[in-house]
Amino acid sequence: MKNNFGIYIHIPFCKRKCSYCDFISFCDKDNLIENYIKALKKEIDEFDFSKNIVTTIYIGGGTPSYIKAEYIAEILDLLRKKLVNNKINFEDTEITIEVNPGTVTKEKLETYKKSGVNRLSIGLQSTKNRLLKQIGRIHTYEEFLDTYNLAKEVGFDNINVDLMIALPNQKMEDIKESLEKVVDLNPNHISVYSLIVEERTLISKWLDEGKIALPSDEEERRMYWYVKDFLEFHGYNHYEISNFSKKKKESKHNLNCWNQEEYVGFGIASHSYIDGVRFCNTSNLDEYIENINNNNLDKNREIEERQTKEDKEKEFMMLGFRKIEGVDISKFKEKYQENPLYLFRRELDKLVSEGLIEVDLNNIKLTNKGLDLANLVFEEFI
Repeated sequence: MKNNFGIYIHIPFCKRKCSYCDFISFCDKDNLIENYIKALKKEIDEFDFSKNIVTTIYIGGGTPSYIKAEYIAEILDLLRKKLVNNKINFEDTEITIEVNPGTVTKEKLETYKKSGVNRLSIGLQSTKNRLLKQIGRIHTYEEFLDTYNLAKEVGFDNINVDLMIALPNQKMEDIKESLEKVVDLNPNHISVYSLIVEERTLISKWLDEGKIALPSDEEERRMYWYVKDFLEFHGYNHYEISNFSKKKKESKHNLNCWNQEEYVGFGIASHSYIDGVRFCNTSNLDEYIENINNNNLDKNREIEERQTKEDKEKEFMMLGFRKIEGVDISKFKEKYQENPLYLFRRELDKLVSEGLIEVDLNNIKLTNKGLDLANLVFEEFI
């Protein structure tokens, strides 16, 4: 029996690195873009897709919209041929590309559309230009509006908009304004992420030097609950900790990951999960290209984890708690022939007593308190 399967494609090039970003991306290696795309296509061409049903393709970065749209078209044309040969209907696949205002033209969007892209994820982050400038975004709110309107004009109906909360110097009034303006646009999907300060980023450096200050944990939680209440009031379903969607417009790619389905990543620093094995590609750009050119694809890959049955069961629980509906008890039983209520009775009893989770006939899910302290729940299954 074939399983659902996702594809992730990493485009590691940017116009400029954001001050909070610790992803593997480069703003000074444009001379390697063409060779990288050639290597990426070769990596894809070597992969056997016949064992799985590809349901999603996600092109992330970096800034995929920074490079020529023709490169994206070439990648998708190759995938179309590979999947058709394996009797997979390419047109039924959710195909998402991340785009950033300031790197998009109408012509690029038209090329994406013709190539099969049917979902856009636009990185807005805030409607306040002072905040955008502070976190290193290359665009203004007005440029985001131009991008969004062009996307609608070209025919993209399935659009996600990214927002961030708990930014330095961000106030509740800023959050309210961003939500009101974005909801007025009526996108199908809105992702709202709290800023996470990563080591070796500019924001981390500025914090250490006392140049900026972040909202307190209490302020961040007030922002989060305002976002949740506001979006739910306006018809968005809160289906995952950071994600809201209109009916039947959830991100299939992300849901597949949270449902512990398999996926393969192509490109540097991309991660894969196949047959209970997690592995990733090298994050060294030159090494990645050289190994593929020398037909040494395996040298790019590093095994991160070979899961036991117990590992898989714990991970199923942890991933399931990211969904607002929680862990589906019947699906756990079907997949592992075990009852999670018995298997994890000690952990669950502890979390219930602490008010972090609740259990009903079908699901085990986070309480409102659990949403605020989700990491404590996740830690029980690591």
